Amino acid sequence: MTPMELNGNIAIIGYGLGAIGPGIGIGLIFAAVIQGTARQPEARGAMMGTAWIGMALTEALAIIGIALAFVFANFG
Repeated sequence: MTPMELNGNIAIIGYGLGAIGPGIGIGLIFAAVIQGTARQPEARGAMMGTAWIGMALTEALAIIGIALAFVFANFG
């Protein structure tokens, strides 16, 4: 195994570990929306809009992580 292959493998493992955070974050966002909807059903529309914005921002972290994994795999 060449050092380049090893570095690429480590970058992908790093991304896998980095994707745990956004995964947990998205789960917490929608868990809060479900709980809020159960407590106050008429506020569902406002909560869903905020949840989608929060999900997009959280998912952006995962997208940045995969981009950095590719960068580090190729140039690290």
